[in-house]
Amino acid sequence: MKTFFLSMAGALVAMFVFLILMAIFFVGIIFSAASSAPDAPDNIVLSLDLNTEYTDQAPVSGFAAFSETPGFVDLLTKLQAAETDDSVKGLYLRGATVGIGSSRAEELREALLSFRDSGKFVIAHTQGAFGVGGPSALRSITPADEVWIQPGSEVFAAGVTFETEFLKGLFDKIDVTPEIYPFYEYKNAPNSYNETGYTEPHREAMTQLAESLWTQSLDDIASDRGLSVAEVKTILESGPMTSEQVIANKLMDKEGYPEQAEEAAKEKAGKGAEFIDLASYTPPSLPLKAPAIAIVGGEGAVVTGSSEGSSPFESAPAFASDTVARAILDAGKNDKVKAIVFRVDSPGGSPTASDQIWNAIERVQADGKPVVVSMGSLAASGGYYVSAGADYIVANRSTITGSIGIFGGKFALAGGFNKLGITFDTISVGGEFADAYGMDRFTPEQEAEVKASLKRGYDRFVGIVADGRGMTYDQVHEVARGHVWSGEDALERGLVDEIGSYTDAIAKAKELAGIDADTTPRLIYYPHRKSGFEALESLFGASAETAESMAAISSLTDDKHVQALLEELATARALSSGEAQAMGPRIRER
Repeated sequence: MKTFFLSMAGALVAMFVFLILMAIFFVGIIFSAASSAPDAPDNIVLSLDLNTEYTDQAPVSGFAAFSETPGFVDLLTKLQAAETDDSVKGLYLRGATVGIGSSRAEELREALLSFRDSGKFVIAHTQGAFGVGGPSALRSITPADEVWIQPGSEVFAAGVTFETEFLKGLFDKIDVTPEIYPFYEYKNAPNSYNETGYTEPHREAMTQLAESLWTQSLDDIASDRGLSVAEVKTILESGPMTSEQVIANKLMDKEGYPEQAEEAAKEKAGKGAEFIDLASYTPPSLPLKAPAIAIVGGEGAVVTGSSEGSSPFESAPAFASDTVARAILDAGKNDKVKAIVFRVDSPGGSPTASDQIWNAIERVQADGKPVVVSMGSLAASGGYYVSAGADYIVANRSTITGSIGIFGGKFALAGGFNKLGITFDTISVGGEFADAYGMDRFTPEQEAEVKASLKRGYDRFVGIVADGRGMTYDQVHEVARGHVWSGEDALERGLVDEIGSYTDAIAKAKELAGIDADTTPRLIYYPHRKSGFEALESLFGASAETAESMAAISSLTDDKHVQALLEELATARALSSGEAQAMGPRIRER
């Protein structure tokens, strides 16, 4: 027994010594890293390449989380923080060659104007801009003090175009019958299944939206370049322009190659100036006693369940109801958090998931914590549902929002399978609705019940909006019925409170929380953002070959076209299981 206790004591001492040595080892690494870190230059020029694609919010899983890639909104907060950093002299902006989206261009433009107003400079350079994505590539760089264009390149930024695919012709050929019912006539997402082209309400809504985005773009470009809206409209609608024509028309300032524009930026910043990528820039730290505002994000289709344990291939933040609702509730329980900013960038999805998130907001508000919604490029249908109960809603003029409505039904696949020689026979007990979501078409009784269920879902959606916005059911129904609106049009109809950016939403949250306007709050992110090591831990164990394959697949699934296809398949799968959808129409801005 004595030997046993001695052995145990020896083991404990060895463990204790090991832990001390490990602590010393890690402290040594930290001090070594700190001492070897290069001193920050006295004169910094931040750089941002708009050809790099960023998700709206920072990825919370997968390889993008391991690399700690920031989201677009993080770039906005970094740029705002740099306004008070004396070492930052300006920003060098590389223009995108294709459109970056109207709403993103608008939000970036507001950040650039604020940055300039703080006394910093902005120099932009473009190697040409093409018609894909409309005028947003141009709109995002015209706020610069100087806009350079590479000799021999061209600019083509005419108009706003939306493109929608219609599958009814295919379904007719393969004898598949979409039995999908919208509530109401402007709920245009199911038109992709039910129609071969735009219906009149669909065309009306999309035309109104396109005209709104085009007008906003012309207004901004004209203001930035000291031209009239009529002049800019005439110039852009005339077609492609050479670099010489762009300068002659006063849309840009001078010709030059990227290296020349870089040299001009460094010279303007002062002796010894160095470039730091905005994504890598670390603003001066805030005092620990600074008041805190929670940032909760939701991006992509709204779905039920949790994003925990998601595939490492997925890098975009999931809009999973368990995860987002828990994030809101956790932020509400943190006494240090004075308000919550909920960033929404979503075309919608499951009404059930949306309702769960809406309820989480109601609960934290009941405890006296204000919630401000910041709408990104899209906050439509389910994306509006989750926003409707907030204390305050901030949207960009170019945000696509509204689409208050739902649809549901199924695809009757029996005919298509029959053509392939595949037949079905059914045994069903439990009443006439037991096989409603089988392969055959709805019976008249089943169709009536499906429509009645969808009407109840629509009424609940409208009722939630009415309560949140201080409107009557009829007032909401008048601007709902599935109609999409730009943020500017939504403001006129009482669906949002203010036109502004993500940073404006943070400022409003400060105001509602009683934080002094001159105080910079600490931003606490929910759910917790994984550090590179934490993300690596979740991927630990994969071989080098597996990791390489996973990274390749991750980059593929990040592609917007692939994401759209995956969302389309997810919607079809949800419909086949009988779940209604609060999803806005597919909108591809070209």
